[in-house]
Amino acid sequence: MTNGSGPVYGERVEPGPDDVCYRHPGVRSFALCQRCGRTICGDCQVVSAVGVLCPECTKEMRAPAGQRAARSTRVAGRRIAALDAPVTYGIMLLCAVVFVAQWLSATFGGNGVTAALWYAPLYSMPGAFEPWRLLTAMFTHSPTFFLHILFNLYALWLFGRNLEQAIGRAAFAVLFLFAGVGGSLGVMMWAYVDPQALVVPTVGASGAIFGVLAATLVAMRAARANITSLAVLIAINFAIGLIPGAAISWQAHLGGLIVGAATMWLLLATRGPRLRRRRVAGLVGLGALLVLLSGAYFVMAPAAQFVG
Repeated sequence: MTNGSGPVYGERVEPGPDDVCYRHPGVRSFALCQRCGRTICGDCQVVSAVGVLCPECTKEMRAPAGQRAARSTRVAGRRIAALDAPVTYGIMLLCAVVFVAQWLSATFGGNGVTAALWYAPLYSMPGAFEPWRLLTAMFTHSPTFFLHILFNLYALWLFGRNLEQAIGRAAFAVLFLFAGVGGSLGVMMWAYVDPQALVVPTVGASGAIFGVLAATLVAMRAARANITSLAVLIAINFAIGLIPGAAISWQAHLGGLIVGAATMWLLLATRGPRLRRRRVAGLVGLGALLVLLSGAYFVMAPAAQFVG
């Protein structure tokens, strides 16, 4: 039965002359576009947050590719900014990506990636000068010893986040890079003592991480906190590198410790908005000193000490 104006609940509904898809006149449908009200069949329906839409309304509602890319960039930027320690996580991610490339290269391509990024004092000699290796070595690890990168990333996650939150992202990034270069310089300077070390390559973020540990120790000492446990931890890990046959570059650890502690002392001595210019000048000066030390072989090569 009907009420005279249309079907009642439970009755079969017969499609009318207008109940056909506007794009496919031969296909009957009762679905309407939620934006323009046109009838659309199942093939033309685009599911959205407000219901089904027709293809034309979907195109009109979509932003141009440039706007979508800009929005995605802004969203990603806000997500990164919301992290408690984005620089630390970024360094960890970079090390992980480089490690995957190293492992693939070592497994299938002859270890070319590691050889292109590691550092040996030989690359600071005038005839084979490749100074960028002082930086790239800190993001590489042994592609065959997985614990190397695992221990380093764990230590960075454990101590890097807290230090970054304490001193700020920019300062932490500078400190990490300075300490990493300091580790490479420690390896470089050791060649003055042992010229055979000229051709021994080193990899790993250990020098930079020891710099983070030293910086944390300096910061805790300045805050009058108990530093005994951290000092013992640093001493034990440094002593492990001195074990004969350990294949650990204690020279890089020492260099990272010294530069990391020096950078943190500088940051603490110039903290506060009134000393901002002095802080920047001090960091620039320390960076310039590291650059000058990286060219020490141009003044005196290690082997020259042992000639005649």
